[in-house]
Amino acid sequence: MVNGIIGRKVGMTQVFEDTGKVIPVTVIEAGPCPIVQVKTQERDGYQAVQLGFGKRKESKFNSPERGHFAKADVEPTRVLREFRVESLEDVNVGETVDASLFTEGELVDITGTSKGHGFTGVVKRYGFKGGRKSHGGEQDLRRPGSIGASATPSRVFKGKKMPGRYGAKRHTVQNLQIIQADAERNLLVVKGSIPGPPNGILLIKKSVKASETDNKGS
Repeated sequence: MVNGIIGRKVGMTQVFEDTGKVIPVTVIEAGPCPIVQVKTQERDGYQAVQLGFGKRKESKFNSPERGHFAKADVEPTRVLREFRVESLEDVNVGETVDASLFTEGELVDITGTSKGHGFTGVVKRYGFKGGRKSHGGEQDLRRPGSIGASATPSRVFKGKKMPGRYGAKRHTVQNLQIIQADAERNLLVVKGSIPGPPNGILLIKKSVKASETDNKGS
């Protein structure tokens, strides 16, 4: 059984409960995702399902890529991602996975790529306080300060917080609750925020915590 789907972050908004409480939510376009390939333990060494998402002109693909989609008899998609599965029962190439996979109130784990901020200093990247603003310290206002340790050990330790690339990293937020699930329009409304900008690609999986609870109950 497929336990996840590929989606696109639409944006954030808010919904109101019957009590009047405001809930910040993220709207996700989840699927539809055709099953492009099924990987088995005997042939590939692990069990997984390869899903596609998004449209793209066929002329943008090379011959091996077009052949890969033609073998599955599905239209070429912009994104391909794999989802590990415990069982391949009722999983067939060419079938479509959509938002009906999830239900309202269910918990999900969502993986996305955070917004990139380019090359930044330590004040923005790590929240350093910076130098003094007066008495000749104006030039040191956003500098990190000393990084060495004198003659011993005569080197800078690995992992030292210094200026560099900030953001654009893969992050997973776990146990997010689905507030609304619209299978007809393939939309999921999830409580809370999710890494990445609008239109960012997301991987939505059934929560591991929820799965463990189901297994204990059974």
